[in-house]
Order: sequence, then structure tokens, then C-alpha cells
Amino acid sequence: MTHTENTDAIWKRAEIESPCVKVCVVHPESRLCIGCNRSIDEIGRWSRMTHEERSTVMAALPSRSAAPSGRRGGRAARMGNPD
Repeated sequence: MTHTENTDAIWKRAEIESPCVKVCVVHPESRLCIGCNRSIDEIGRWSRMTHEERSTVMAALPSRSAAPSGRRGGRAARMGNPD
């Protein structure tokens, strides 16, 4: 095996990729990242999680919302306009 083949094998592992979308801001109330909806603990442990742990987190993400409902930002919140 050549050096290139060896390094390619290291980077081509069959792992679940991170759901990170590079919008890394943790909402102060929900304590979830507004980009990927993971908790700080999940983000910090991601590289050490087993395949099963990552699968569990990935399955839970669609049901999470970093911003609690009932809060509005942007122009609608400033103007007090209904949706």
C-alpha cells in the first residue's frame, strides 16, 4: 500500500458525518446550536461518540428547535406586526 492509499483509507471511514452547518451559535434559552440543533455536550463529544450514539443524536435532531416557540426576531418583532 502506498502512502497516498494509506492516508486515503484514514479519511474514508464509514462514519456518520457531523450535522454541523457552520452556523455555530448556542441559543441562551434552549442551549442548542441554532445551526445544527445539537447541545454543547453533543458537539464536544461528537468525535468520540460511537456510531450508535451518533445515530441516536441524528434521529433526534429533526424534532428539536434551538429557538423556543413564541419568540420572533427581525423586523416583525421590532414592529410588533403579526405574521
